[in-house]
Parts: sequence; C-alpha cells; structure tokens
Amino acid sequence: MHSLLDPAIMFFLLGILAGSVKSNLKIPAPIAKFLALYLLMAVGLKGGFALDKSGLAASVVVPLLACVAMAFVVPMMGYAVLRRITDPLNAAAVAAAYGSVSAVTFFTATQYLDAQGMAFGGHMAAAMVLMETPAILLALIWARRIAHHPATQAQATPHTSPAMATPQGLGTQGWGHWLRECFTEGAQMLLLGALLIGFISGETGQAIMQPFSGDLFKGMLAFFLLDMGVQVAKNFSHARQAPVLLWAYALVGPLVHAGIALALAAALDLPVADAVLLMVLSASASYIVVPAVLRHAMPQANPAIYLGLSLGLTFPFNILLGIPLYVEWAHWALG
Repeated sequence: MHSLLDPAIMFFLLGILAGSVKSNLKIPAPIAKFLALYLLMAVGLKGGFALDKSGLAASVVVPLLACVAMAFVVPMMGYAVLRRITDPLNAAAVAAAYGSVSAVTFFTATQYLDAQGMAFGGHMAAAMVLMETPAILLALIWARRIAHHPATQAQATPHTSPAMATPQGLGTQGWGHWLRECFTEGAQMLLLGALLIGFISGETGQAIMQPFSGDLFKGMLAFFLLDMGVQVAKNFSHARQAPVLLWAYALVGPLVHAGIALALAAALDLPVADAVLLMVLSASASYIVVPAVLRHAMPQANPAIYLGLSLGLTFPFNILLGIPLYVEWAHWALG
C-alpha cells in the first residue's frame, strides 16, 4: 500500500482514470518521446557514476551474467508454454515481448528502492540493456523456423489464419539487417552511451549533472507515468481480444519469472537490491523496443495481443503490485 502513496504512482493511476473516462488529457507525442529519452539518459548516467565507484569486480560481472542467462531462459520457457495456447507466430511475438524488459518498470523500481534506502549496483542499468536483445533474436529464429515449416501453421486459431502465417517480413530483409536493428536501436544506444559517459566522467560528472539526472528525475518520471497511465487505459481494450489463457500468462508469467530470478540470485548470493532488480527485469515485458522490431520483422503477428498484454496488463500489474511484492520476496529469501 505504501507504493500506491508515491506521487509518481498516483500520477500513473490518474492517467489510467483519465484514459478510462475518455478525457482529452494527453501528453503530446514529442514531449512523451523527450521524457522517455530523458529517463534513459538519466538512468544511464546514474549507472555510470555508480559503476565508476564500484569498478568492474566479480560483484559486477556475476549479476550481469545472471541477467543475460534470464534473458534467454524467460523467452524460451515462455515460447514452450505459449505455443500451446496460441499459434506459433503469435507465441513467438508474445515470448519475445515478455523475454525482453520494460525500461519504465526498471526506472520505477529504482525509485522504490531509493525510497526504501536499499542501495543497488549501477551496473544493473547495463544489465537492462543486455537483456533487451536475446529475446528479439530468439523470436527471429522461431519465425524463420515457422516459415520453413508451414504445416505447423495449418492449425486454425482465432488470431492467425494459415494464409497469413508466413512471416514475410523476414524474407525481405537479411539477418544482418535485423541484427543491426537490435544493436543500434536508439534507446539502447542512448542508455549505453550515457552509462559510458557517466563511468568516464565519474564524480566530477556526477556533480555537474546532479541537477539534471538527480533533482529532476522524480518529477520527470511522474510526468511520464501519467502518460503511460493514459496509454494503459487505451491498450486494455486491445488486451481483451486475447484469450483467457493469455490473460493468465500476462499476470502469472511475471510471478514465475521473478521466482526463477530470485532462485538464481540466491544461488549466486547477490545483494538484495540487485536481486530485486533482476526479478523486476525478468518479470517485466517490453512494449516499446520489441514491438517496434516485431512490427517490421513479423508483421503477421497480432500487435493487439503482444502489445495489449504487455502494456494493458503486465505493466500496470508490476508498477502497482509487482515491485513491492518482489522486494518482500527478496527480503524473505535473502535476508
């Protein structure tokens, strides 16, 4: 309940209310894009400053490897489950969305940890970037397999007909194009660049950028979450198009992913705050980067499903209930 009293979360709820009652409250698209870029830059800088203090010790490398491992485990496990619920193409798209990460959920979690006085490693910002790409690559591999096994698509579903099942988007572009799309995506480049700049500039850079990356951050996050609340209300109608079992996956899946991440964190003896962020990243779902890639690489996949579920159900669940729940689990398991 304490998390719901956070002003940023209350603005998120206000946005959901505004969107639900069809209010004309909205953040202009250019401003929303600026807010997203600001948050990426600020978090990257914070991570770089913290990484400068901690250095590249084993305590940094081990959590990063754990994050990369989860970036492969979650989508592979998700695809195995989802292809029993929906057609393989949409299963691959949903698995990719849930195998990747939500930057805004990560931002909100870091603010929650700060409010709880729980110090986390700055390298976790780099972990967020590392976890973005594996799910996309796996989705492209699955889509290629589906394209070469059309018999798999003969199974009729309410969402994809056999005639539209072949992912034509993959046929028009080579692997090099999609790999380049993954690794040069603007959000990832900005986050990694800011992380590197923060690491190089160190304490001097931190003092200079404090008004920008520190003092303004909470207000900017609240403004962005207001817009996200409006978007959640709009996408909830899309989520209703998905079958009930996909709804269950959108709500239960994050809990399962967080539980696996917690077990891995316990096995590696990670600090509690780092474990929480590993859980948050594993339990989140991408609604910006992955949908942007899938829209071109897998145009026959239904965005109302993979985007509606991630933004309409999983994102608000994590923001309102998931983050404080993951913190409680981490305290219980790790002390």
